[in-house]
Amino acid sequence: MVEVSVAEQARPALPRMPALAVLEHYLVGYRRTWRAGVFSSFLLPVLTVLGFGVGVGAYVDQGVGGVRYLDWLVPGLIASTAMQVAIGESTWPVLSNFRWIKTYFAQSAAPLRVGDILAGHLAFVLFRVLSSSAAFLIVTGLFGALRSPWAVVTLPVVLLLCLAVAAPTFAFSAWAPSDSYLALLFRFAVIPMTLFAGVFFPVGSLPEGLRWLAYATPLWHAVDLCRAATLDVAPQWSVPGHLLYLAAWALAGWLLARHVFRRKLVI
Repeated sequence: MVEVSVAEQARPALPRMPALAVLEHYLVGYRRTWRAGVFSSFLLPVLTVLGFGVGVGAYVDQGVGGVRYLDWLVPGLIASTAMQVAIGESTWPVLSNFRWIKTYFAQSAAPLRVGDILAGHLAFVLFRVLSSSAAFLIVTGLFGALRSPWAVVTLPVVLLLCLAVAAPTFAFSAWAPSDSYLALLFRFAVIPMTLFAGVFFPVGSLPEGLRWLAYATPLWHAVDLCRAATLDVAPQWSVPGHLLYLAAWALAGWLLARHVFRRKLVI
């Protein structure tokens, strides 16, 4: 008979899928605030479509590439909104879990592995991006801005985009010495990507140097895929190339985030 030590008896057993337990923690908290989130998820696309698509679009007589400006703009807005939600959920919440409420330390003492803590929180970010993107898709569909049934493909695309931007942002937020660094992230990364990654105008109209910077951003690759899906046209780059590039960002971000989390949580 194998004897079990007192320490091993006192050690709580891990759930079969620990990352799901972490996800459940965030879903329980979200259950108290989801009403405000749902309201903003539907209000934001309505205001954006009316302001940019209908308002600004009225001055773009010829459209873009023979496509009505609203129809051309919507897929870019879906991708950029997904990116902003993903980064928003990966900045102050992550920093807070390390510096202020210290949720990660409590989870680590549960005990949960670093990979489970990271995967569970990333899964919640994916949930937030999926719900907000689905709402955006429904609203823009009601405006008649989706020209193809392939528009539903934008949902898996924005989920991959979410991983591509959220994973490295988790690493940055975990490393950041203070929340002022997060403001710098939005000022020098999120806003420029939103403005120059092909959301509001074609990247081809940029100077060559800025054009290649736009190509280097994960947002442009998601915008090109979403636009191809909603307009039922071929993307500017190959579909496998886009997906592999986004997957590379997600994998590199995951490895970096796991490394930073482990340094902070594992003594």
